[in-house]
Order: sequence, then C-alpha cells, then structure tokens
Amino acid sequence: MKNKITSYFELEQLHTTVRREILAGFTTFISMAYILFVNPSVLGAAGMDEGAVFTATALASAIGCILMGVLARYPIATAPALGINAFFSYSVSVGMGIPWQTTLAAVFVASLIFMLITFFKLRERIIEAIPADLKYAISGGIGLFIAFIGLSEGGLIVSNESTLVGMGSLTVGSTWLTIFGLVVTAILMIRKTPGGIFIGMIATILLGLATDLIQAPDQLVSAAPSISSTFLVALDHVGDINSIQLWVVVLTFLLVTFFDTAGTLVGLANQAGFMKGNKMPRVGRALAADSTAMLAGSLLGTSPVGAYVESSAGIAVGGRSGLTAVTTGIFFIFGLFFSPLLSVVTPQVTAPALILVGVLMTHSLSQIDWSKLEIAIPAFLILIGMPLTYSIADGIAMGCIFYPITMIAAKRGKEVSPIMYALFFVFVGFMWILNV
Repeated sequence: MKNKITSYFELEQLHTTVRREILAGFTTFISMAYILFVNPSVLGAAGMDEGAVFTATALASAIGCILMGVLARYPIATAPALGINAFFSYSVSVGMGIPWQTTLAAVFVASLIFMLITFFKLRERIIEAIPADLKYAISGGIGLFIAFIGLSEGGLIVSNESTLVGMGSLTVGSTWLTIFGLVVTAILMIRKTPGGIFIGMIATILLGLATDLIQAPDQLVSAAPSISSTFLVALDHVGDINSIQLWVVVLTFLLVTFFDTAGTLVGLANQAGFMKGNKMPRVGRALAADSTAMLAGSLLGTSPVGAYVESSAGIAVGGRSGLTAVTTGIFFIFGLFFSPLLSVVTPQVTAPALILVGVLMTHSLSQIDWSKLEIAIPAFLILIGMPLTYSIADGIAMGCIFYPITMIAAKRGKEVSPIMYALFFVFVGFMWILNV
C-alpha cells in the first residue's frame, strides 16, 4: 500500500515522504481547524442551526480536500471561505431579509455556474492570462494577508479608533502566548528543524495548558451533530431565486469565490514551486475539485467552499503532494467526533505559523520587475490591497483594473491580452456591485 501511495502521488519525484506529507496535512488542518467553530457562529446569525453547520463544514471541507489531493495531487486544502460566509449571513440573510434557505439556494446556483465555466476551461484560461509579475504579487499579497491575520488573531495588532490599527496590549497573557510561539517557531525554522512550525504549535499548546491560558477540554470525544435541518434544503428553494436582487447575490457568490480561489491557488503554487512557464500544471483538475466541493457544500448546508491560504503552513512544513490534502481531509472527518479536543487550538496557537508563513510567501516579490512603473503600480496595489481590504479578491481586482491602464500609458497596450482587458470591465462591475 505504501508503495502504491508513493507511486500515485509521485513522492520520490517531489523529494518528499509519506511521513512528511502526513505531518504537513496535520499542520494544515491544525492551522485551519478554527473554521469548524467560526463558520457555524457566522452562519448561525442567519438563523441556521449551528450544529448542522458544524457537520456540514467538516464534511464539505473533507470532500474538497480529498478531491484536491486525489484529482489534482496538490497539497492545497479547501473549506468554507471566510468573508463570503459573512456576506451570506450579514449582508444577504440579515441585511436584505432573505431567508437562509434561499441564500443557500443562491450558493447552489452559483456553484452550478462555477462548474460550467470550469468545464469549458474559462477559469483556467483566465488564470493563465494573468501576467507572471502579477502572479508573484498575488503570492506576496497573500503572504502579507495571512501574516496580518496572524498578527490580529494573536493579539499583536488590534483595532484602534484613532489610527485604524495599533499595537496590542502586552499586559494580556494570551498575547505573550503568541509571542512565545513566534519566537520558538522562528528559531526552529532558522535552524531548519524538520516540522518546526508543527513543533512550535505543540510547544505553544503545552505552555497555554500549563499557564491556564488554554483550557483543557472536559471530554475528548462527542457525537457529530445532525445535518437534517440543512441537507438538500437548497434544492427546495431554487425556485425562490426570481428577482434581480437575488441574481446579483448569485453573481457575487460566483465572482468572490472565483477570484479568491484563483488567487489562492496561484499564490500557493508559487510558494511550493509548482508554476512552470507562468502556468500551473493540472490547474483544470484543481479547479474541478474546488467547484465540486462548492456544490457539495451547498447541498450539505454551508456557504461557498474555496482553497485556503492556511495550506501554506503545510507546504512550509514540506508538503508537496496531494497526500497532504488527503490527510487534511481525513482529519476533518475525525474532527466531527473530536471537536472538544480542537478547543485547545486557539488563535494564539496558529497565529505564529501564519505570521512566519507570510514571511516565506513574500519571497516571490523579488521576481517582480519593480523598475517599470507600469508593472510596479498594479503589482503594489495587489500586494497592499489584500491585507488592507481583508480580501484576496479585492486585492486582485485593484491590480487587474490598473494593469491595462498603466500598460497603455507606457505604450505597451498591445502586450495586454484580450482576457486582461475583459477582466478590467469585469472587475469594475465587481467592485461596483460589492461597494455601491
């Protein structure tokens, strides 16, 4: 069996091992396990049963990860995406007064369109049409974005009414837990210790338990909550999508998930060294796995599923094959029954990993031609736009809107592909829909 796994996932060609891939998969899972608790809380605001959403989140994540690993053989995990789940609850169901059942149907319709454009390779063509310099900026921007998430979740950066953001308080014990994890993990990574990120997480958990900053769970195992209240509900409410307002909702689900996932795939492929000649091998399979997971998620009862930037933690540990993603998917299934144990993985535990992986991902910025302003301006807008708007899609939109403008200004308009010109108008409409 081990030989078959090694052969299928090409572990020897990728200079990795089964043990390393499993460790990478577990590291990725630990880094993104928070979604099992955050997603039910967010979608619960729309009136959905939080227990059912917990189970739907775990199953949709597992399906997406396993499909990504088996079909595309990439170490990239998927799960219901943050941000778009808030749009699902607070903007659509609460803000517009649309029942969550109808909102779920909108996700289902968007996922069908997603699969259709994936089948005709439109998504693949768009990803390949994005210039290499902008791809490097996307990778670096995601690095800054996840580092910002880590700094925020770890308490090192907090909101500030006067300056928008500011330094967190050093009188808070949990903040020192983050600092401890950051120092330990940084030392381990600098010394090239195998599994340094994972070891840093374990050390932080142990310190948290010893100091009561992390509470030990009362029990280790619990039954998975019933999914009956959300399962296949979307199918019964597709007919409710009968207004321009609801079709705008469908379009928003489609566009945000499209560009969030595209940007994440490109960024992670750059980090892992998969990009070849500005192209991502097997990208069609990766997109098919992603769109299938989104469809499955809508039927199970959760918001859109997409690729997760936290996969970068597993890649940093050494994950290079689909076995990493399959392992992550299996741990999501186990997570259904060991949810109490996951409570020890607090934001302070995962924050150091996100911060230091952000450092690794900004390496791609050295490959951008900063000497030419027509390239530097859109690349910088992508880079700075992602963390400051808290959205991968918005950052990509800012850069892709400016790219044709700057290239025309530099009298290089003929070098811009027709797809990039089309994206200019798509993104202008996209920004209008989301922000007007």
